[in-house]
Amino acid sequence: MNKQANDKVTRSIGNVFADMGLTDAVELDTKVRLGATINRIIEKRQLSQAEVAEALRINQPKVSAILNYKLEGFSVERLMNFLVALGQDIEIVVREKPRSRSARIAVKAA
Repeated sequence: MNKQANDKVTRSIGNVFADMGLTDAVELDTKVRLGATINRIIEKRQLSQAEVAEALRINQPKVSAILNYKLEGFSVERLMNFLVALGQDIEIVVREKPRSRSARIAVKAA
């Protein structure tokens, strides 16, 4: 594919949802990062959707939604509780932000 001379590349600020101008960008980014962590655990353990549903105490269609990143029906808190149900520790650290950037929420999976 040839790059056109008038194509414009814009550097991301690190949150694709903020780049798109969505008002709930921080929450959406957090949910996706938590969902990705859940999905990595499911894949690593080679769990079936039925096994995941039992572990998380949800029905199979909700497992399918998580696997397909359809996370609008899940709160950040609920996704964190799913990670706990999958045997993960969650640590929340609050600290003063550097002057060089605005405050943020960051999710890091170990």
